[in-house]
Amino acid sequence: MKFKLNIDKSKEELVEATLHGRGDFSYRLEELVLSYIGEDSITAYTEDDIKVLKFSEIECVTVVDSKTYAVDTSGERYRLKMRLYELSEILPGYFIKINKSSLANRTRIERFSAAFSGSVDVVFKSGYRDYVSRRCFSDIKKEMK
Repeated sequence: MKFKLNIDKSKEELVEATLHGRGDFSYRLEELVLSYIGEDSITAYTEDDIKVLKFSEIECVTVVDSKTYAVDTSGERYRLKMRLYELSEILPGYFIKINKSSLANRTRIERFSAAFSGSVDVVFKSGYRDYVSRRCFSDIKKEMK
C-alpha cells in the first residue's frame, strides 16, 4: 500500500482513496474522514438526560410507534428527534438498512441468526437483536460477497 499526502492551502480539501474493495479499513477510513467534517455525532434524549452520541457508539437506529430510537453499544435506547430517512442521509456508509424501519451499524454486528420459521435476526455486540427483512438480507449478502 502506498500513502501520499499533499498539503496545498490554496485548494479545496479532498480525501480520495483507491482500494481493491470495501472492508474494515475502508469503513474506518470513511469514519475518520466523516468525523473530521464534523458530522460524527447526534443529540439523543432519555426521559431525564440529553446525551451526545457518536455515530460509532450507535449499534442500531430503529422506529417504534412512530418514534425514532438509537441503541448504543451498551444496549441503552435513546430517543432521536430526526426521521429515519433524515438519519440515513447523515449517517456514515457503514450503516446499512436491515428492514423498513431500522438501520444497523455494520461494524457492531456480531452475527446473523436464522430461526426455524425462515426469518433472520441480526445480533449486535451488546446483545440487542432486530429482525432482517428478506429483501434487505439479500442485499446484505450480495454486498458481503
